[in-house]
Parts: sequence; structure tokens; C-alpha cells
Amino acid sequence: MLVRNLQPRDSQPRRPLARYVRLALLVAAAVVALIVPPCAHAQVQTIGIRPQLLRDVGIDQKLNNQVPLNLKFRDEHGNAVTLGKYFGSKPVILTLVYYQCPMLCTQVLDGVLQTIKEVPLRLGKDFQIVTVSIDPRDRPVEAQAKQLMYTSLYGSTGLASGWHFLTGNDLEIHQLADAVGFRYAYDSVSGQYAHPSVIMVLTPGGKVSRYFYGISFPSQDVRLGLVEASHGRIGSPVMNAILLYCYHYDPNTGKYGVMISRILRAAGVITILGIFLLIFILRRQEHYSLPEKRA
Repeated sequence: MLVRNLQPRDSQPRRPLARYVRLALLVAAAVVALIVPPCAHAQVQTIGIRPQLLRDVGIDQKLNNQVPLNLKFRDEHGNAVTLGKYFGSKPVILTLVYYQCPMLCTQVLDGVLQTIKEVPLRLGKDFQIVTVSIDPRDRPVEAQAKQLMYTSLYGSTGLASGWHFLTGNDLEIHQLADAVGFRYAYDSVSGQYAHPSVIMVLTPGGKVSRYFYGISFPSQDVRLGLVEASHGRIGSPVMNAILLYCYHYDPNTGKYGVMISRILRAAGVITILGIFLLIFILRRQEHYSLPEKRA
């Protein structure tokens, strides 16, 4: 006969709770060290006040504004093209990123990729995507690498005829960015760009129809935006939008890091709470054993 003992197991030595606590504190300290930079020589940054570089970065919603279609760029094969090549009969999703970006740019493009997989419209037939690098140092070879990568991830060779990656010079890039209200800034210290996270939907004639903020774009909203833009309709301004910046100022280093670091800090807090929950479970398991005894 098997009897299950649910009483505390006093016959075996218990591991002191302090040992678990020390372990948790060590892990928590490691998490915090990874998330929060050292505070030596730190300056206090007032909450809610943008650093100087980001004061000129953001989005001015210029709905119904005409994008200059005569701007000259180079496509992913190095061919000289005008922006108007990708307009005329289909709405266009415009993304402004840069190809060497170590921050949100890839997440923006990944978000666009995920959305177009879910949208019941055919890329290349029903709409186009034009991605333009805001960094004049980017070259067609990097644009081609991006196109090949997203073609592979999309799982269809048709993507190459519908998603275009362009590079250009500083003048044309700024003219395009200004036309859609995309304000960005260059950080000479890090050699990177501070810019907002947003995509735009343009009409076939090249007018700004809608803005979508963030790194994840609801497929139903994007589908509706594309359908409306295909008929030349202009959407409404986005109110109370949460704008992610690709960089945020770190007063400890004088450089800019990902604004999404706040999310990482939150993840760190969750990790620490999880550790203490694990300690509680382990202590319960140690206190109440379930050994099998034969009567």
C-alpha cells in the first residue's frame, strides 16, 4: 500500500532561505547591470524633457501633401530611378529607415513584413512598398541585401517586384522626408541617426494618405488605409499617438541608445519578480515533500 506523506520533511536538512535570497539578489544585480548603465559621472536627466538632438526629431502629419515624384534615387541594383517610377496606379507604403541602423529600423521593416503577410492584398499587384534610406552613406549593395533578405522571409519571389529599397544623396532624402513630415537628425558622436518610428501610406498619385506609428501595424487598419489610398482618399490625423524614437540620450556616455530601453527595464523587473516567485516555489517544494512509503 502506498501512503503519501504531506508533512514537512524534517528528517532532511533544509537549505536556508538566505541562500536563495543571495542567489536572487546576485541574478537581479546582473540583470540591472545589463539594463542600466553605470552611474559614475552621471548627469540627472529631467523626465519628460527631450535631449537636444531629439528636439528636432518627430513627425509633422502632412496629410494630402504631394510627394515630389521627380526625386532621383538608385534602386537595389544601382540603377538611377525617379521616385515616380513606383507611383501611378497603386498605393504605396513608404518607409524611411537606414540600412546600417542597429536599433528600430529592422523592427519597423519586420513589422511591415508581418503586416503584409496578413493583409488580403497582393504586394506588387495591389500595392507597392518603397523603402528609402535616410543615410546617404548607404549603397545599392546594402539595399539589395535587404531586398533579398525580406524576399526570403516573405517566401515569395513576387516580393522583389513589389518592395523596393532605394538609396540617394542627402538633398533628395531631405526633400522626401520633408514632404511627408519625417524629421530626423544625425548624431556625429555615434555616427547614427535619430528618427521616429512610423510608416506612411501614399495614394497612387503620391499624396500622403495615412500615418501608422510604432513597430507593429494592425493588418486590418493597413488594409483599410491601402484601399482608401487606392481611391485617392485622405485619412484623418492620428491623435495621441505614441511615438517611438530610434535613439534616446544616455547622459553617462553622451550617446544615444534605443528609446525602447524602457521596455527592457520593464522586462528586467519582470525577470526579478520571476526569480523571487521561483524561490517561493522551491521553498514550498522543499518544505512539503511527497515521498512514497510502503505500508
